[in-house]
Amino acid sequence: MEMAPFQILSTALLILSVTSYSSYLHDPRNPFNYKIENYNHTMISKFRMMNRMKLFYCPVRSPYIQITTSTTSGISNDANITVTVTGVMFPGKSNWIAMVSPSTVNVGDCPINELMYLQTGDLSHLPLLCHYPVKAEYLRNDPGYLSCKKSECKLHIGGFCLIKTCSGSITFNVVNIRTDIEFVFFAGGFDIPCILKRGTPHKFANPRSPLYGHLSSIDSTATSMKLTWVSGDKEPQQVQYGNRKSQTSKVTTFTQNDMCTSIIPSPAKDFGWHDPGYIHTAVMTGLQPLSSYTAMYGSNSVGWSDQIHFQTPPAGGSNELKFLAYGDMGKTPLDASTEHYVQPGALSVVKAIIDEVDSSEVDAIYHIGDISYATGFLVEWDFFLSQITPLASRISYMTAIGNHERSGSVYITPDSGGECGVAYETYFSMPTPGKDKPWYSIEQGPVHFTLISTEHDWSPNSEQYKWMESDMASVNRSRTPWLIFAGHRPMYSSAVASILNNNVDKRFVADVEPLLVTHKVDLAMFGHVHNYERTCAVYKDKCLALPKKDATGIDTYDNSDYAAPVQVVIGMAGFTLDSFSSTKPNWSLARASEFGYTRTMATREELQFEFVNSHTRQVKDSFRIIKRHA
Repeated sequence: MEMAPFQILSTALLILSVTSYSSYLHDPRNPFNYKIENYNHTMISKFRMMNRMKLFYCPVRSPYIQITTSTTSGISNDANITVTVTGVMFPGKSNWIAMVSPSTVNVGDCPINELMYLQTGDLSHLPLLCHYPVKAEYLRNDPGYLSCKKSECKLHIGGFCLIKTCSGSITFNVVNIRTDIEFVFFAGGFDIPCILKRGTPHKFANPRSPLYGHLSSIDSTATSMKLTWVSGDKEPQQVQYGNRKSQTSKVTTFTQNDMCTSIIPSPAKDFGWHDPGYIHTAVMTGLQPLSSYTAMYGSNSVGWSDQIHFQTPPAGGSNELKFLAYGDMGKTPLDASTEHYVQPGALSVVKAIIDEVDSSEVDAIYHIGDISYATGFLVEWDFFLSQITPLASRISYMTAIGNHERSGSVYITPDSGGECGVAYETYFSMPTPGKDKPWYSIEQGPVHFTLISTEHDWSPNSEQYKWMESDMASVNRSRTPWLIFAGHRPMYSSAVASILNNNVDKRFVADVEPLLVTHKVDLAMFGHVHNYERTCAVYKDKCLALPKKDATGIDTYDNSDYAAPVQVVIGMAGFTLDSFSSTKPNWSLARASEFGYTRTMATREELQFEFVNSHTRQVKDSFRIIKRHA
């Protein structure tokens, strides 16, 4: 193909313009700066902050750019979609692809949301991106992209290729979030993004699918189990289980109006909102403790889930219980993408727990706060629920609330991103006294569990304090000889503290720790600090009793002559790990900054506790608590 002079000139100008724009993107003098408001709730990654930025189309764009995907029909509930960008004239390290939802958004205009954006204090010129990218991945993750390994000549002159374009492909793992998705190609990285090309919208094959079923116990009898799942359909559905038994679901949801905010509005109230669909719960009754069942949930109109196989826990007062416990998990992408909040260790811990549930009899799981880390980016609850479904659909998954689910009561922080406990309590309905009272107790096997909220008032004379006092005083030790106390924020930690996080609230310790000793709590489990740590039998910073080595060298605490509770921090299930201080307090007996989870085997005479590294599957700490009965 021969070119006319004006075409040659146009091409030269295009090349010069793109080169100049590329330099502009990396120029530190670029006046496109963030306002301080943009950092609220979004202090983890640059990707989190781009939602509050003015977005525009790149001033110069290759006319050859096209976006194609590997999906040609409706997206399944869990799919790997390869996105290919072709026609790129100058591949750059800052090129990235965003998965945006819903795809009906016009990235060039936000007239409906204009007043909302103005009330945030973000006065930058519109347009802004109305709905946030839920995932993003750099195209340089394709090893051949920057080197233009896959190229195509778009224009020849006398046998010479004047315009050569490059292509690259990356893969996104996509779970059913019900709303349409669109892939958008950006330049400028996450610092100063501009749009190069938008793809075509994609729909899920069945946005009403019943998904992400997870189980919880409703009482200590173990004769009923609650199943919770998510669907895009508001009509009641059913769970079919056992020998032709069926229960109809109760349906609920929440809206942006249920979210919280402050002077600087939260993601949940504004740019992090994503429709949660409808949350269905149904209680399966007529079960037997320590028994196996199958179930399916859904309806003929929306379809049915895959069959799940689950086991009920032992009844309270029975002789044995094996449970796993951890805190601060969150989620890890199954692809190379970034999300608004990524917890790097979550996937390895989930895989290890799935293997444990597969290979041994695990009765229950206790997740002690900081559940999904969605923090106001609501779609990430779907990501988390999808991640835990293989284990939470098989055994009782019990939870306690953390600061990233509920903030603003005791601690005035933006940690929950404006969710104010609403999303957590909707997805994880525990046997609590009432709405926004996320404390409860339950008995399984020989253990009485008292689970509290460190994010609600725990001071003397508060409702929760009185409940704690009453609940622990009511424990029948002949029925459940072990009392385990759990809450999110710890009483003891030797991790390095920061200005924003002192790890331990001395007021909480002063008010609540005496209750533990008064009611002879055997073991106290906490999260919040992202490592593992075990204490002596500690009270008021002093060791009232130390363990002794048994015949196999395992630390053994003898609670026949009770002194104080053993306390463990177990916040090492996913979030980036915290390091320890160089000095080790006398009360700290074991420390590990490693990803993992804990397993406990309880009989009427003994608690066997182990911390397991999720990568190596090795036990990194273990101890026993024993009682000699008269």
